[in-house]
Amino acid sequence: MARAHVSSVIGIVLPLLCTLAVGSLAVGSLAAQQIGEQPLSDGIAEAGPAAPIPDRAAGGMQISWEVRNRFRLFREERDFQIHAAAESNQSILAAEQAFERQSDGRGWARNAVNRLCIDLGGHVSEPCTRDNVKESYLTPTEHPVTVRLTGAVPVGAVCAWSFDDGDSPRGTTQDCTEPIDFRARYGRATSATVDVTSGDATQRLTAQVKVRDILIAGLGDSIASGEGNPDRAVPLSDEGFCFRSYLGGAGREFYRPSRAGYKGGRACGTSGSLQSWQQFGALWMNAACHRSLYSYQTRAALALAVRYPHVAVTYLPLACTGASIPEGILGSQRARECLTAKSSAKCQGTVNGQIAQLRDALAAARHRQPERKLDLVLMTIGANDINFSGLVSDVIVDAATERALFRRGGLIGSVDGSRSSLERDLPQAFTRLRAALRPLLDNDLSRVVFVSYANPALANGGAPCPGGKAGFDVHPSFNADSGRLTAVTEYVRNEFLPGLKALASCQSGVICRDPAGDRMTFVDAHQSAFANHGFCARADSDPEFDRECFSAKGDSFVGSIVEAPHQPLVCGRGASAFRAYLPRARWIRDANDSYFTAMTYPQAQSSLMQPSDIHDATWGLLSAVYGGAVHPTAEGHAAMADAAMPAIASQLHLNAADAGDVTGEPLPPPTPQQ
Repeated sequence: MARAHVSSVIGIVLPLLCTLAVGSLAVGSLAAQQIGEQPLSDGIAEAGPAAPIPDRAAGGMQISWEVRNRFRLFREERDFQIHAAAESNQSILAAEQAFERQSDGRGWARNAVNRLCIDLGGHVSEPCTRDNVKESYLTPTEHPVTVRLTGAVPVGAVCAWSFDDGDSPRGTTQDCTEPIDFRARYGRATSATVDVTSGDATQRLTAQVKVRDILIAGLGDSIASGEGNPDRAVPLSDEGFCFRSYLGGAGREFYRPSRAGYKGGRACGTSGSLQSWQQFGALWMNAACHRSLYSYQTRAALALAVRYPHVAVTYLPLACTGASIPEGILGSQRARECLTAKSSAKCQGTVNGQIAQLRDALAAARHRQPERKLDLVLMTIGANDINFSGLVSDVIVDAATERALFRRGGLIGSVDGSRSSLERDLPQAFTRLRAALRPLLDNDLSRVVFVSYANPALANGGAPCPGGKAGFDVHPSFNADSGRLTAVTEYVRNEFLPGLKALASCQSGVICRDPAGDRMTFVDAHQSAFANHGFCARADSDPEFDRECFSAKGDSFVGSIVEAPHQPLVCGRGASAFRAYLPRARWIRDANDSYFTAMTYPQAQSSLMQPSDIHDATWGLLSAVYGGAVHPTAEGHAAMADAAMPAIASQLHLNAADAGDVTGEPLPPPTPQQ
């Protein structure tokens, strides 16, 4: 191999292989109206009104109210309503599994990703038009609210409503079965009063309507961003696409499924435009950071809005795949992929540090609303700081040529090297991280909910995966070595995860300046569930395609370069039948999943470091791991979100009712003059 080509290969693979870690209130708006019914995607039923929080009231009646479309990242209420319906009385995981079945594995996020208050480049839309009303995303001045009378409402009763937020009272009279929509002022209580008249009797009820808007930021690495779960998976072709081997020469080619829609050359030696190829790739909420709506951070923030009808959640996702504390959290990092546009081939080369982005967003918000504060941070970080991707490379890269190349480029790590970083470098990085977070959280780091990693290589109650090519045969050089896999699995279980918990929680001799203020809220309840769902887990309930086409022996792909261009899979089925979002025993994506779900070509590199063409051996390797190998699936992220919810609710003091009492009293019958 030419020296220049080897240098190019190493330069690209070094930073990228696996990228693991681990309007004011108007009288007219008070007219009786139902919440607008809108068609929903994928046949998922619309939710009814959120269950009212029980309040004290007279006569068995109560004033109930809820904030509409209260996950403010969503521009359209229909996207919120499908989650309100799916998560009614069940876990986030159960809701995700229901979504997966109802969408036939295509996923719920594929359309919602284009209807957000943050664009695909990661920029907050200010203002954002939500349900046909322009709002400031970071500093809302109003919230849409629906008020209704519930309980033992007499048949035919008439309700005289009045609302007073400190300005002139406004009101309307209507049938008591009809709800009322209005916009409640931010940061101000609205007194809601209703006189319920039935026959000669009148009952008055009052309640306070005050919306609490919660600002949550998501920080961290690829586990925090949702790597492995593009909002719209790559569309697959049933035909094969050629990649060269690193050794080159005749017979050193292999075919894997192509991208659907791509019309360029599929055989090695044929030309094809990289920009054209990229247009048929996966779609992410943010391509540069592989941010996804499936991430545990997004799912937890969304679930918070679903479960608490009197709050609104303003969520700012900033996590970025590949981030470490020095590069990504505190400083800038290299972008991971380009936002592909037909009219432009420009690529953002770097992403600003997450702390700097958060600081700028808070400064802009406080300029408009001085009292605006950051309520909570969700965070996962540390795996890139101890070179976890290097450990994975050591486990799965088995071919001698590739191992030699990767060793020369420093891509293969060791447990001893990782242990040294865990003991020496990571504590210092956490000290700097705390110093950066304190002023943003009023010196109270308990408001950082640190969600730990899951051990990705466990099954059968916690036994290490056995290794082998199963799940990794998408690339010829991959084979999970059993001995190395066991060593890494035990290191993660016995040293890395406990060490990370000690650092975040100021435990086990970890020195914190102020343990009471520096101790983060640590979450690891999901780890026991992942002990049965590592990348090697299999079940008879797995999707039919997986059971038929992903061989347990690691021989899933046709080796003949005569047959493979037309049918690359040994099972004889078309790759287009693969569904990224179906329930599976494994909650960790293997390399086959990564290719079939994202097939990522990391374009955000300098021109000197780009492979020679789209069939290059480096693209073949990166496309097999770069879209999320050894990262949680959407089910895994949902399980992580479920584990985080009690800590989030506790830190936000949401375990008790989040509204004031309703009071009621009988009124004398109205006189004829009245």
